[in-house]
This record gives sequence, C-alpha cells and structure tokens, in this order.
Amino acid sequence: MTAAKTVFKSLAAATVATLAISAAAAAPEAMLQTSGTLVVVPASGEVRHANDQVVATLAIEEQDKDKAVAASRVNTKMRQGLDILKKEDPVAMLKTQGYYTYPVYSEERPQANGQPVRQRVITGWRVGQYVQMTTTSLDKLPKTVAAAQKLLALNNLQFGLTPETTRQLDEARIASAYRNLNDRVAFMAKAMGRSAGDAVLEAVDFEGTGNYLREAQFAAPAPLMMRAAKMAEDSAVAEPSFEPGETTVQVGLVAKVRFK
Repeated sequence: MTAAKTVFKSLAAATVATLAISAAAAAPEAMLQTSGTLVVVPASGEVRHANDQVVATLAIEEQDKDKAVAASRVNTKMRQGLDILKKEDPVAMLKTQGYYTYPVYSEERPQANGQPVRQRVITGWRVGQYVQMTTTSLDKLPKTVAAAQKLLALNNLQFGLTPETTRQLDEARIASAYRNLNDRVAFMAKAMGRSAGDAVLEAVDFEGTGNYLREAQFAAPAPLMMRAAKMAEDSAVAEPSFEPGETTVQVGLVAKVRFK
C-alpha cells in the first residue's frame, strides 16, 4: 500500500469520526421533547369605529368687587346658556358641575429691609360654573356651540363612542383577538417542529394581560381663567369646525395551550 493511500484512509477515518462526534453532540437538541408542554400565549384584537358621541364642557366666569353681584351674573348667564343648549339640541344630556367662588387679592409685593409683610387685601370675587353637554347630534354641534358661545366659553371637547356602540363592537374585537391567538399558536407550533393540530386550548383569560387599551375617559375641565374680560354677548359667533375622528377599542387575552 502506497503512502498516499495510507494518508487518504487516515483522513477519511478522521472525517468520519468528526462527523460522528458532531452528530452525537447535536442529537440532544434534535431530540428535545415537546409532548405535554404547556405554553402561555398572549394575544390581542382591536377594532376601529367612527366616533358617534361628543362631550362638550362649557363654562361661565364673572368677577366683581361684590360677591353677590358676581354670583348673580353667573347664575343668570348659566341659566340663559342652558336654555340655548336645550333649544339648539333637544336630545343633549346636560349636567351642571364645578361651581366655584374664591377671592381675588391685591398684588402688593412683600416689603423689604426686614419690615413686616402686610396682609394682602381682597379686591374682588371670582365666581364660575361649568356645564357638561353629552350628545350624539354631531351634525348640529358647530351650530349649537356657536350659539352657546354668545354667553358661555367652550372649555373642553371630547369625541368618543356611545355605550351602545362599544357593546356592539365587543363581538368584533373578541373575534379579532381569537384570530390573533390562532395565528400565534400556529407560529409557535412551527418553531417547535409540531403541528398546530397538536395544540389543545386549556384556558383563556380575556383582558388578563392588563395591557389592553381602556376606552377613553372624558378629561376633567381645565380651570377657566376669564378674569374680568367681557364677552360680546350680543355679537354672533362664527361656527367652529370639528372633526369627530374615530376610536380604537382593544381587548387582550392570555391563553394556556398544551401540546399533546
């Protein structure tokens, strides 16, 4: 046997031995058992819908040296404003809230050079009140708000979905979440070298992740700072422009899936 043949046989034997060792090392990974494995799978679903409700917050504020005079003007204008809202949008739900009265002090600066600080003097009173209007008459909203703005100030506007629409969307968003769950289980089964048909659903906890998006809550009205400025009550107000937009409602779920 020539030296060349001897060397070739030695190389071949070494190659076979190396392949055998590599196969033996890879064997445990290929033999990873998945039977009986319990997998926790999060999923989510969402649905978008055009907004069909609006909550508008309007307010009135007056300031006067006489507290009773300021309160009287607020009471009168709020009553007139409510009449306007009821006339322009008879189906709107109105709720008065946030009545406040507090003093207005002089703006004297503290004295320097160790002199005692003189107590500030009350120079007037600021009185105000809010009214919240909830309505589905979105087509009338610009006209209604413009009419009310002759007396009241628009403080906040929040579009959203009615409770009835939200309930109607429950079926669609749950179905969306379940489709997402099936897709994710199929992906996991493929990664595990298993068939999706081997997965058995053991439990489903809707909204169990805590990451779902809650329906938008209407923001609290911001403080109204009208000071002593007078609104032109007799002049007409141009209608504002509003775009209701849409709301996305979501639902999350966590499922327990066991592979046979």
